Amino acid sequence: MTDPIKSRVASLVRPEILALKAYGVADPGDLVKLDAMENPYEWPAEIKHAWAERLQSVSINRYPDASARRLRASLHEVMGVPRDMELLLGNGSDELIQMVLMALARPGAKVMAPTPTFVMYEMTARFVGMEFIGVPLKPDDFSLDPDAMLAAISEQQPAVIFLAYPNNPTGNLFTTTDIESVVEAANGLVVIDEAYHAFAERSFMARIAEYDNMLVMRTVSKLGLAGLRLGLLAGDPAWLREFDKVRLPYNISSLTQASAEFALENIEFLNEQTARIRAARGKLAEALGAIDQIELWPSSANFILFRVRGKTASEIHDGLRQRGVLIKNLDKADPALENCLRVTVGTDEENTAFVHALQALVR
Repeated sequence: MTDPIKSRVASLVRPEILALKAYGVADPGDLVKLDAMENPYEWPAEIKHAWAERLQSVSINRYPDASARRLRASLHEVMGVPRDMELLLGNGSDELIQMVLMALARPGAKVMAPTPTFVMYEMTARFVGMEFIGVPLKPDDFSLDPDAMLAAISEQQPAVIFLAYPNNPTGNLFTTTDIESVVEAANGLVVIDEAYHAFAERSFMARIAEYDNMLVMRTVSKLGLAGLRLGLLAGDPAWLREFDKVRLPYNISSLTQASAEFALENIEFLNEQTARIRAARGKLAEALGAIDQIELWPSSANFILFRVRGKTASEIHDGLRQRGVLIKNLDKADPALENCLRVTVGTDEENTAFVHALQALVR
């Protein structure tokens, strides 16, 4: 006998949504958590106390500032946004991706990105009923394939192209020349996603005024503010005015605004933490490179992509969990990522625990 609720759901929900799987987030429990590209460091105690005092002044009974004016002004300065460019804020960069695609989702409009890349570009395209076009990266080093990209742009004429810089999950930076060629060839919008800019120390932010079809997107999550869920989109006001029309009212809470403003006033300690992560990334890459059964790729982000030989990625992933360490298994994410895993750069103690566990598994 047919379940009437399931039948009703199946008859009303769009088929492309029924076919999707929800974005999965593993429960870390008590594991060493190296799966989500988070800053592993807590705020210093004196900073936490001052932050708590600041939050006491928030009128939680009132709606937040709908346009987050003070926060946008702070971000404008700290993020080095050019003077004549504007900012749009989102509940993480995920919401900004959704805003962009909702505004551009004309019948037949397409979304393009080099793949493998951040999964939410494709998922959000499906959410809003747009076709996603993935253009494979070069399989040896995951660099952009400019000939393939330019041919796909010419043939598909995408409404928007997302370029993660550095790319997730591969960790590499595409060359400036390759990105310029994509922006110049595109008739549609190009969004440079700089979620990991703090670790790459390379950016297109200062250049957004040079192109009328380029925007730069960032998040403060990787800086150490992942719990705030705050993303920003920078670019010409003509673009952002239209995207702002599909933004839900009061999307940035009062507590997020106050917390982010406070953090930006004390940005030095976050910069010190990201510098420690960059240094730890080099040590972790060196340790992984010394393991014969491991192939790894250079990273400009706060994570490292690697491939295992002799055992499957699932065996390594499960074995690490049994030894108290959680990383990301990417084996099924894309054909180019066969037998690949991604580890977030943690504290020295966390990285050591991960390396020792991995060494024991690959022997």
